[in-house]
Amino acid sequence: MGGRSRVALAVGGTLILAWAVIALFWPHLAPYDPVHQDPLHRFAPPGPGHWLGTDQFGRDTLSRMLAGARPVLQVAPLATALGTLAGTVVGLVAGTFGGLVDEVVMRVLDAIVVFPTIIAAVLFVALSGRSVTAVVLVIAASFTTIVARSVRAATLVEREKAYVEAARLRGERSWSLMLREILPNVTTTVLVEATSRFGDAIFAAATLSFLGLGQPPGSPEWGASVSDNRTWLQIAPWTVLAPALAIASLVVATALVADALRSRWEAP
Repeated sequence: MGGRSRVALAVGGTLILAWAVIALFWPHLAPYDPVHQDPLHRFAPPGPGHWLGTDQFGRDTLSRMLAGARPVLQVAPLATALGTLAGTVVGLVAGTFGGLVDEVVMRVLDAIVVFPTIIAAVLFVALSGRSVTAVVLVIAASFTTIVARSVRAATLVEREKAYVEAARLRGERSWSLMLREILPNVTTTVLVEATSRFGDAIFAAATLSFLGLGQPPGSPEWGASVSDNRTWLQIAPWTVLAPALAIASLVVATALVADALRSRWEAP
């Protein structure tokens, strides 16, 4: 790993760790209750009393930004894990078995890809109600197709190598080939996809909450906070900038880590 990659990994990893600590311990770090309303101090500008100001209800912006880290970091890792796991299984099966199985799987993936994630989220929420589970499942489903395609491509490459042919000649069945021979050799592809999708999951979770499909109104979750305060952007820009910059910092941090790990794992 080069010097720039190490710096990117260190910076990105530090930011992610910092937000993870905040997500775990925000009740001890937030100076105020994030849902406490103080109408006498609504739209207070950043200052000693409220370091990032207050919103239209007089709620402390810094406290809400810190509290908003937890719902994001509850959804993103779980959605990433589920999407990566499902995509890995689908991609391995399609690439290993080939033929009709591969054809059917790819046609199903094509049908899923052309269906917009936002519309899928609206339909799913309409059927199941607004919940964290709905957001996780929608994001995971959208990642499954992406991961499956990457894992399938890697599996097709590995399937033609000599060690797989030798295993076939030994009489190993397809399931054994897939799990014992091919899977260990596509692990790098799976890990690269997982790290890349984690940043996407953070942004997707915030977007769905912004659209009212995730956390309920009034939640300190970053996407919901941006949505609640966008009307007051010209009057109190800090109410939007704080959660927006929090989203950006975490997405950029995960991108730095993903790029650094990709450079290391894919290096010849």
